[in-house]
Amino acid sequence: MSDCILEVRELVKNFGENEVLKGVDFSIAKGDVTCVIGASGSGKSTLLRCINLLERPTGGLILFHDEDITSQTRSIPEYRARVGMVFQNFNLFYNMTALQNCMVGVRRVLKKDKETARSLAFSFLDKVGMSPFINARPRQLSGGQQQRVAIARALAMRPEILLFDEPTSALDPQMVGEVLAVIRNLADEGLTMIIVTHEMAFARDVSSHVVFMHDGVIFEQGSPEQIYQNPQKQETQDFLARFFNG
Repeated sequence: MSDCILEVRELVKNFGENEVLKGVDFSIAKGDVTCVIGASGSGKSTLLRCINLLERPTGGLILFHDEDITSQTRSIPEYRARVGMVFQNFNLFYNMTALQNCMVGVRRVLKKDKETARSLAFSFLDKVGMSPFINARPRQLSGGQQQRVAIARALAMRPEILLFDEPTSALDPQMVGEVLAVIRNLADEGLTMIIVTHEMAFARDVSSHVVFMHDGVIFEQGSPEQIYQNPQKQETQDFLARFFNG
């Protein structure tokens, strides 16, 4: 596929004797919004952490523009600038303001000058509705606001793909909507994303492709219509029934 950006082939990840990923295959094309769903412990977050090289795969390939990024010759910071990640616990620098949090990677990794970094950081903070809080430190912000700063920080690196690892799981229910609205807007703008989420209705509505993981493998994948309206596997049916038949 000519517009394929990322391809995962037979990905395996072991932690000691525990095999968490057992041969995962899928690909991401430009503009895809892929939501990864499944029960806790199915390997979803480990998959994202392997794609971002926060965990080294035990086996298999991760191809980014046809280049195996597990090779030791690639610059990991440069790769992570192009394949960004937003974490469930925000991972902001608590001694920095929102603006400084969004500038630091642009300065250190992209090597932009201070004014360029500041302009980029401000524009993306404004994009996620956080421009009034550029001088606030994380402890002065709600969880939803911190997550929006984290999204702006990732966007400021101008990534080709943005990974979201359960971006709302650490938020109070009333803050979930504001973060999902930001992600929905990014999807509408065509940003390529892989989103691990427990927000089933959101995944159904925002994704172009849904991946259902169970016990370390992809049990089923397809369009939202295929997965939500006509799941083929009993495990997929049982999982979705917990959310939509209650």
